[in-house]
Amino acid sequence: MKGQFYIVGVGPGDPELMTLKAVRVLKKSPVWLAPAAHKHGCSTALSIASGVINGEEKEVLTHHFPMKKVHAGKPADPEVERAWREAAAIIAEHLENGRDVAFPTLGDPAIYSTGFYIFTTLMEVVKDMSFEIIPGVSAIGATSAAAGVPLCLGNERMVVIPATFEDDKLKRILSDFDCIVLMKVHRVMEKLITILEELELLDSTVLVEKTSLQDQRIRHDLKAAATEGIHYFSTMIVRKQ
Repeated sequence: MKGQFYIVGVGPGDPELMTLKAVRVLKKSPVWLAPAAHKHGCSTALSIASGVINGEEKEVLTHHFPMKKVHAGKPADPEVERAWREAAAIIAEHLENGRDVAFPTLGDPAIYSTGFYIFTTLMEVVKDMSFEIIPGVSAIGATSAAAGVPLCLGNERMVVIPATFEDDKLKRILSDFDCIVLMKVHRVMEKLITILEELELLDSTVLVEKTSLQDQRIRHDLKAAATEGIHYFSTMIVRKQ
């Protein structure tokens, strides 16, 4: 019998934000394959999971996935696709040998997660694959909670976008929605500040770095944050009301 594949959302950073189901699935899975952003680097998702579960009795693997843009509906960079295929091959071998494999991923698997790319690639390799996706607390929800700012109330409309959108699209979105969550902001802070200032939304914006972690920072002065440099794990909420 083949093993089962699990994509497990482990939340934004605080191990206590892992769901009971995520903990249960990781405990019972003999193999973990965790994503790492850098070659020979540690896996943040693995660090979160290890904060609750002792992985010493597991076969714990890490796999490097290049931090390159992936555009929906377009071919991915060859290096990125190669990383997906290599990870899928490793997972497939364990599944064929009857071993369950868990893929811990930051936040929620449905939101900008490598897990779904692996899942799609794996489906081409393992026929009749048994799988389950375990949702997790997203950085979006955790950022809202940390800042004490609701995402949407009543008939308000919310949108979540990567901050690397083109300026014209970003301006239109900021104008059209009541609450805008901007992710992946660390490299485009100057551009964002210029646009938010132009639209008179700078004072309606809060930035949270390292959401839910012990060194979390909530920033209302975006200009000061930009001059100091912000962490990769940073999310902005623009709320007009």
